[in-house]
This record gives sequence, structure tokens and C-alpha cells, in this order.
Amino acid sequence: MPKTKTLVAYYSRAGQNYVSGAIEDLPQGNASVLAGFAAAATGGDLFEIETVKRYPADYYACTDEAQAEKRANARPELSAHVEGMDAYDTVVLIYPNWWGTMPMPVYTFLEEHDFAGKAILPLCTHEGSGLSGTERDIARACPGATVGRGLAVTGSCAARLEGDVRAWLKEALE
Repeated sequence: MPKTKTLVAYYSRAGQNYVSGAIEDLPQGNASVLAGFAAAATGGDLFEIETVKRYPADYYACTDEAQAEKRANARPELSAHVEGMDAYDTVVLIYPNWWGTMPMPVYTFLEEHDFAGKAILPLCTHEGSGLSGTERDIARACPGATVGRGLAVTGSCAARLEGDVRAWLKEALE
């Protein structure tokens, strides 16, 4: 892979998640698993997108809150921020598909920075809805950025997909 300075930014949810038709308690969120694979493949720096106000632990309460945030076009406050974003050429952006788009904290993250001239590589976890137009959403939120072809992976398979993530990144970064 060519040498670029890469940031692997991800939003993930551990705890109660929808997995193959049932609610399961995950010790590590699927996007977090994939972020580890992406950082290992690229040598990139990891940054977890986290909110000041935590989402409810209960899966259904969380999805209700996420849907309300989407309807309100909310921008939840983040608890940490990337310092030195100018140093990065490429951002691997990893997130779950929530209600047909990215979680609203991901929008907060994208709108905090100027991504003009940077490559953004979307990696989305889902349980059946794929990328759902999130590549287009990212392009709208990040004028001047080059949004690469995204990769959508079934969240319940994330732990087995290191090879797929590596292959996708190799192709995207060539």
C-alpha cells in the first residue's frame, strides 16, 4: 500500500446489539473490531468517536433515541476531538448503519473538520441494509473530499472479515 498518513476514525456500540435477528450482548462493538483490522492494515492512528452523553444500554431505548436524533438532525456533543487533522491524507471512517444513515455523532465528527483534499474510505456495518447511501451523505458533509468506494459488512460477521478489510483497503489505497 502506498505511504499515506491514515486516521482510522470509528463509531461503535458495545453491549446490546442486533445480531442475526436477535439481541446479543457484545463485549466489543462490530465497528471497533473492524477499526482494529483497518489500523493494523494501514498503520493508521485510531480515533474512537464518542459522545459526552452516552446512549441507553438497552438496545430498543438506544434505537428510539437514535431515531429521534435523526429526525431532529441532531449533532451530539463529542467527548474527544482529533488534534492535527491536517496531518492526515486518508481517513478510514467506520460506523454502523443506524436508520439508513450514519449515527448522528459521526455527522458531528465530519462537520468538525475540513476534509478538503483528503480521501475518506467508508466502512459500514449493518444487519441487512448495506451502505444505504452513506457514501453520498459523507460527500455532502465533506465538500472537497474524495469519498472512495465504501465497504458494507454484516456486523455479525465482522470478527471473521479481517482479510476482506485488508483487501478492500489495499485496492482503495493503490
